[in-house]
Amino acid sequence: MILESMIPAGGRRPSSNRRFFRGASRPSSSRPFTSRPPTTTAQSAHTTSESRPWTAQTRPGTARPTTAASVRQEGSYVIALLEGRGVAREVGMAALDRETGRVMLVQLADCQTYVKTLHQMHLHPPLLVLVPDTFISAADGSTSSLLVGYINEEFPGVPIEPIGRKYWNETGGLEFVSQLCVEDDERAGTLLAVANKYYALSAACALFKHAETKLNTRFASGSLRIRYVPVEGTMMIDPDSARNLELVGNMSYKKSTHSLFGTLNHTYTAMAARLLRVNILSPITAQTTIDARLDVVEELVNSEERFTEVRAGLKPLNKMDFDKLIASLASSETKPTLAAKTAAARVSQMLDLRNVVKNLPTLQTALEGSQSQLLRIIHEMLSDERLARIERLVCTNLNEESTTAKGGIAAVNARVYAVKANCNRLLDVARETYKENVGDIFALNRTLSDMHGLPLSLVYQETGFAFSLKKSDVEGELPKGFINPTFKKGKFTFSSMDLQKMNARMKDALDETLILSEKIIQDLVAEILADVGALYKASEAVALLDMLWSFAHTSIIRPEFTGTLAIKSGRHPILETMKSAGTLVPNDVYCDDSSSFQIVQGPNTYLRQVGLLTVLAMCGCFVPAEYASFRNHDALLTRLSNDDDMEKSLSTFASEMATSAMILGLATPRSLVLIDELGRGTSPREGVGISHAIAEGLIALKSFVFFATHFNELTTTLSRQPSVINLHLSVQRSSRSGANFGLTFQYKIVDGAPQDSSHYGLELALLADLPQDVLVEGKRVAKRLAALHARNEEKSESSKIAARRKALLRLRTQLTQALDHSALPDEELLTYVGRFQMDIARAFLHPSRNLES
Repeated sequence: MILESMIPAGGRRPSSNRRFFRGASRPSSSRPFTSRPPTTTAQSAHTTSESRPWTAQTRPGTARPTTAASVRQEGSYVIALLEGRGVAREVGMAALDRETGRVMLVQLADCQTYVKTLHQMHLHPPLLVLVPDTFISAADGSTSSLLVGYINEEFPGVPIEPIGRKYWNETGGLEFVSQLCVEDDERAGTLLAVANKYYALSAACALFKHAETKLNTRFASGSLRIRYVPVEGTMMIDPDSARNLELVGNMSYKKSTHSLFGTLNHTYTAMAARLLRVNILSPITAQTTIDARLDVVEELVNSEERFTEVRAGLKPLNKMDFDKLIASLASSETKPTLAAKTAAARVSQMLDLRNVVKNLPTLQTALEGSQSQLLRIIHEMLSDERLARIERLVCTNLNEESTTAKGGIAAVNARVYAVKANCNRLLDVARETYKENVGDIFALNRTLSDMHGLPLSLVYQETGFAFSLKKSDVEGELPKGFINPTFKKGKFTFSSMDLQKMNARMKDALDETLILSEKIIQDLVAEILADVGALYKASEAVALLDMLWSFAHTSIIRPEFTGTLAIKSGRHPILETMKSAGTLVPNDVYCDDSSSFQIVQGPNTYLRQVGLLTVLAMCGCFVPAEYASFRNHDALLTRLSNDDDMEKSLSTFASEMATSAMILGLATPRSLVLIDELGRGTSPREGVGISHAIAEGLIALKSFVFFATHFNELTTTLSRQPSVINLHLSVQRSSRSGANFGLTFQYKIVDGAPQDSSHYGLELALLADLPQDVLVEGKRVAKRLAALHARNEEKSESSKIAARRKALLRLRTQLTQALDHSALPDEELLTYVGRFQMDIARAFLHPSRNLES
């Protein structure tokens, strides 16, 4: 997750200096959160109102309630929170409203200041917060968790109770949810949505265990309204959809880069790669934020100089993980038995921090004079005075000549000489001793080389120095006095008794040097951590800039958001990187409220292309097309796989039905739904029936639906619905090659149902060398039946009514679009509306001809 500004629709900068986080929607009753680090439990009681932002219940200039009583009156939820141990800050939340019996389950990937978690807690005001007992020290009650610190600061007076770690159990949580969830239409969708949400289910287990043991409350089976809540401000993409669309991984080969993430990932830093992955799996829905990102990408695309300067500023940070570095510096746990090793790691961390803060001014300079508002905000974040203060502190205490190295003696020397001289007399003495010991080892190497007439060299290993010699330089056995020989990659490595003694003395001096350096660095870290908020902000700024630069690296055309899905010559973003130039067939897409349900006959590549391009646009990236307009969707729900689910003991058809129940339970008018070959796992008659019923349910929901099917009957049974249109992919007839023959799809989308679909079999029969009289009779019967069906359709009153309804719905949609989005002059707009009038007149005069248009 990333910190982004709350950019107003008009494009002007907010008057205040407050920030807003990526993906967190801002309802009228909420507020933006600062990125200041949390205080400890003891400190939070003394935080002043100036240093802490106001709550959702207060505004500047009003009194802020601080008493526990006032908070408890507002709160009604018991909330269990569990945070993952990784850098990604995955958070699971289970919230129980004791008054209404509502249970909300949430799982999200949050940013360093946990704004999404706090936002969800504002939506479900807490009466009590449950956390694992490992988050709070039993000795003094202090917290070792940043999340708990922010909760203390955001919700003063709300008690936080530790719960034994054994009660946070995923399996137990799923059992509770399955047992207690009320039987209704949304139950199937809820169970499917939470099935693999480890943190949310673990939090649910702790929540219900606490209710049983501490609140003395037991719930009857099926008595609670349990719901999985998609994170506000992001488009929900369920795990099956992410896997089938290959958003972050290739289905065939896990190490392949042929996924949407692999296509877009040109980032330099680890935190930007994580941010990119989070954005692909949960694209943002805040329109102002999407537009702000698109402005940045457009500026980087149009300005070659800006693009190059930003790249030059990011390159020195290649493979850096600023988040992990900050977390390591903030950690103060040490083991006496590993004091030297811990000291060496701490010194290396400080050298990495020095490299980071020294290179941030380069990025800051690269962004000077930026036109886009978001780039100016990133520039301001990198211009924080606290970062300059940290840089001065680091450069004052560390040697600029000391650079980090990957390994060997160079890396050891970088740590030894990291701290400047004259900071500590004992350190200077220890370093001089270390230097003399290393000098003695090199002198011994020269002496033995001359004595035995061998070109000995020294290599540094984990245990110290060793002699090295090429195999070609050895005649027979090694001279006496050399011990522990090993052979690897054409070289002998060995030691001697004198060398081992010198290594031991050098190791003692090295350990003493590192421990003394670490003591100085610890004092330096304490000063730096006072401004750790600036480091977090800088990390978020760099990650966002790195990700947007990666978008610019792969950009083609800027998308618009008009409420209509309209793509001209769109291309599959993953296949485009795999196919040679000119071989990928571009396709047009058009979907609005008058054509919201589209039946597609042919391969599902077209459906995947629509889903991937939508995800790209909502991440704030340009798309591969000549023109692209999208609707801002709240969810991407798909059924694209027809495999058995062995883990859940579900057949293909059972898996289809489970996913369909989830889609029908979660879809809204703002959702995008992609369904491929529904009903294939059962008999054709039942498949047609269940597919028709599910399709009608989706039509009633008014979602944007692309429904690929091989059931030709659906094009007839559903075509009378006003919002249904038929599409098919054109077919190229193939010639016979030996015993193999068939049809080849061109992957070019065409309006209407395939008119010659009943003749595909005849074409194949021709290739199979059937007798000529059989083929002639087959064609005659097929054409006669097709003509009879056409006449019946033309005479059918219901067909005429369906055509008129389609025309009226299309007219209404087009007029609404013209009203909301037209930028034409008045005269041209009148001409445009006049064409609508002509179309509607033709539709009423000849309804059968306009049924599919």
